[in-house]
Amino acid sequence: MATVAGPELKPRLTEDAVLASFDSVPLFMKSLPEEDGEDATLAALQSLIYEGTPDEVAQNFKEQGNEYFQGKCYREAMGFYAQGIDAKPTDQGILQALLSNRAACNLELKNYGSVLRDCSRVLTIDPKSSKGYYRSGQALVALGRLEEALDCCTRCLSYDPDNQGIKVLQERATKLKEEAERIERKKQDEKRKDEYEKMALKMAFRERNLVIFNKPGGSINPASPHFDSEDPTASTLVFPVFFLYPEYATSDIISDFLEDTTFGAHIETMFPPNAPAPAWDKKGEYMAANLVIYATTYRRRLLKVGKKLTLQDVFKASKEKEGQPKDGLEIKDGCLSFVVMPKGVVETSWVEEFKKTREGS
Repeated sequence: MATVAGPELKPRLTEDAVLASFDSVPLFMKSLPEEDGEDATLAALQSLIYEGTPDEVAQNFKEQGNEYFQGKCYREAMGFYAQGIDAKPTDQGILQALLSNRAACNLELKNYGSVLRDCSRVLTIDPKSSKGYYRSGQALVALGRLEEALDCCTRCLSYDPDNQGIKVLQERATKLKEEAERIERKKQDEKRKDEYEKMALKMAFRERNLVIFNKPGGSINPASPHFDSEDPTASTLVFPVFFLYPEYATSDIISDFLEDTTFGAHIETMFPPNAPAPAWDKKGEYMAANLVIYATTYRRRLLKVGKKLTLQDVFKASKEKEGQPKDGLEIKDGCLSFVVMPKGVVETSWVEEFKKTREGS
C-alpha cells in the first residue's frame, strides 16, 4: 500500500485556476465582500454549506479543503479541514480523513507539533493508519526525534510491509540516526581528549612548580599552553610568554615559547642588531646584548634569568627550598610573564622599586 503526501485528489489544477474558480463562486469565497447589494442571495448560498447532518457538513468542508490543498493553498485548506472537524462528524472515517489531511497541511507549513497532535488522534481512531504513522514519522524526522520516527516506521511495516513511502522514510531516518550517532561519538571523543589533555597539563604544571591563576572574566589570550606536537614523547610543553617592558608600559607576546628554548634565542630575533629597534625605544637602549630578564615567583622572590637559560631552568630555580612554603612561577590565564629592560639605571631603579613594594606588602 503506497502512502501519499496529502489527501486523495481529483486531477490536478493549477494554483491560479483553483483560486479563480473559488473567487468566482460565492459559496467558496475566502472572505465576504463589503458591499451589501447581494446580501440575501450571498447569505443564502453560503448558508448551504452548513445545511445537512454533521457528517455531510464535514464531508463538504473536506472536499473544499482538498481542492485548496491541490492548489497548494495549505493555510486555506487547513482552515476548511478545521471547520470540518469542528462540525463533529459521527462518521469516524470522515473525522480521520480530516485530521490526516490537516496534518498534511501542517507538514507543508512546518507546524510539526500540530502534525503530531492530529496524527495521534488519527491513530487513536485507527491504530493501523499508515498515513498517521507516515506523517508522524515525517514530523519526527524534521524535529530530530529519530528513534521515535523509526518506531513509527516499524509499527506501520508490521502490518503494511509493502508500504514504499514508509520504507523510504525508514531508510532516511536510519541514515540520519547513524550520522547523528557518528557526530555524537566524535563529540564525545573530542571531549574525552580535551579532558585528558587538561588533566595532563595540570599534572605537567605541578611538575614544573607552576602556580595557576585563572581569574573569572580574565583576559582571553589567543594562545594557550600545550604539548609540542613535534615531540614524539609528548612531554615538552609550549607556553605563551609575555615580555613586559615596565619602562614604557608595553609588552610583547611570544605565542609559542618551547620550554627547552633559551631566552637568548628569542631576544636575539626580537631586538637589534638582528631585528629593527622597537618604535617605542626612544633612547635606543633595547639592544639584544644590553638587555636583562627577570622573573618573579608566587612568593615574590626575584629571579634574574640568564639568556642561556631555558624555561625549564627557570621552573627549577623557582621551586621553593626544602622546608619553605610552596613557591613557583605564576601562570596567569595560561600565560607566563617576564620583565625585560636594559642594564644600568633602568634595571637598578626597577629592582629597588620592586623590593620596596615587596617589603611593604
